[in-house]
Amino acid sequence: MSTSSSSSDHTEPASASASVTSRRRFLSTTTATAAAAFGFQIVPRHVLGGPGFTPPSEKLNLGCIGVGGQGGGDIADMVSTGLVNIVALCDVDLKQGGGTIKKHPDAKLYRDYRKLIEERKDIDAVVVATPDHVHAPASILALRAGHHVYVEKPLAHSIGEARQMAKVAKETGLVTQMGNQGHAGEGLRLTREWIQAGVIGKVTEVHVWSDRPGKFWDSQGKKFPTDTPPVPADLDWDLWLGPVAANHSYHSEYCPRKWRGWWEFGCGALGDMAVHNADPAFYALDLGQPDWVESEHAPNNNESYPEWSIITYHFPARGEQPPVKMVWYDGGKLPPKPPGMEAERNLGDNGIYFVGDKGVILAGGWSGTPRLVPEARMKDFVMPAKTIARCTAGHRREWIEACKAGKPENAHSGFHYSAPFTEALLVGLLAVRFGKRIEWDAANLKATNCPEAEAVVHKVYRQGYGI
Repeated sequence: MSTSSSSSDHTEPASASASVTSRRRFLSTTTATAAAAFGFQIVPRHVLGGPGFTPPSEKLNLGCIGVGGQGGGDIADMVSTGLVNIVALCDVDLKQGGGTIKKHPDAKLYRDYRKLIEERKDIDAVVVATPDHVHAPASILALRAGHHVYVEKPLAHSIGEARQMAKVAKETGLVTQMGNQGHAGEGLRLTREWIQAGVIGKVTEVHVWSDRPGKFWDSQGKKFPTDTPPVPADLDWDLWLGPVAANHSYHSEYCPRKWRGWWEFGCGALGDMAVHNADPAFYALDLGQPDWVESEHAPNNNESYPEWSIITYHFPARGEQPPVKMVWYDGGKLPPKPPGMEAERNLGDNGIYFVGDKGVILAGGWSGTPRLVPEARMKDFVMPAKTIARCTAGHRREWIEACKAGKPENAHSGFHYSAPFTEALLVGLLAVRFGKRIEWDAANLKATNCPEAEAVVHKVYRQGYGI
C-alpha cells in the first residue's frame, strides 16, 4: 500500500531511460541469437545452470508496491515461475507486509512508492497491489517511468482513472495486466466459443452475482467513525491515505482490510467481484460501454457502500448482436433462477448466466466452466470447435512472458481490455451514488443527466499526488 505523484514529476533522465531500454533489449534477445553470432564460443547460461534455469540477468527485475495480503500472493506466484528478481518492496504497513518482507531480505524496502519509482532505475516492471484509491496513481507513475505494470483488480477507483490508464499504456507501448486471474482460464474461452457458435442463439440478458460483502468486510452501511484511536506503530497513515484529498484520521474501520467498503478508498462489492464474475459477459459479447444504468439498493449515505445493490446495465446493439440487459447483484441478493433450471439446483454464491433465444448458459464465479441449463442438455451436447488460443502459462506468468518479449498484446487482460471493462462497471456505481438512472455518454465520460457525477468521474487528488 502507498501513494502517488503529480504528472509534472514523470520525466525520466535520458541516461536512465537508455539503461532501462538496453536491459529490455537484452531480456528479449534469445540465447539462440547469441549462439548464431559467436558459434561454439558461447555456452547458453541455462545449460550451465541446469535444465529450466534462468540466469538472474535474464529475469525481470520487479518493484512491488503493496506486499501484504493479495500482493504477497501475487509476488509468491511470480517468484515461483523462476523468471523474476524481487529487487524492491514497498508497503506503508510493515506488519501486513512483514511476511513478504522477511522472504526477500535482499530487496530494498520503501514506504513511499514514489521514491521507489524515482530511485530504482534497475527495475523492469512494477506490481501494484494496494487499496483501490492508489491503483491508478501508482500505475501511471510507473508507466511514465518506463516500467511494465501488473495491477490488482479493480483496475481503477474512478472512471476517469481507467480511461487515463489505457491512454498512458498505449502511449508508452508497455506491457500491462489487471489481476483478474480467471481471464486466463478455460471457462472464459469456452463461454465465448459457445456463444459465438450460436449454442444459445442471440443473447439479450445476463445476470451476474456475488455473495460479497458480508463475511468479507462489514463496513457497508456505516458512517465515518468519529473516534481517533492511535495509529499503529508499523503503519504510516499519511502514506496510506496517499492521493485522497480528504483528511481522514486513522481508524481500524478503514485498514487493513475494510477499506473496500468505503467510497473514499474502494469500489465495494462490485469492484471486488464483478471484475471476475462479469468478465465472461464482456469478453463473450463484446459489450463495450452502457448507454444507461439504474440501481436498486439499500440506503446509501455516500460514506460507505450500501449493504446490498442490484444494478441494471443497458448495452446497445453491436453489429448483428442485439441490445443486452446485464444485472449485477451483491450483498446476498440473487437473480431469479434461469428458464429451465431444475427446482432442486442452486445458483451458488458467485456466478453468471446468459439468456439467449435458444437456451441458457450458466457458469460459476471467477469465469468458471460453462454448463447448459437444464443440465440434461449437456448429455448429448457436442462442443463447438475450439477457436481461441489457450493460455497455458497462467495469468501472472502470461504477463511476465509478455514483458520479456516486449509484446503488450500477449497480456490478454492488459489495459487495452481491462480499462474499458472497468469503466463500464464503474458507471453502475454512479447510479448507486446519486440514486438515479444514469444516461451515459461514454465517448465524453459524461453522465448527461447528472452533472454532479463529474466530481466522481474525475477525482481531485491531494497535492503531490495524482495522475
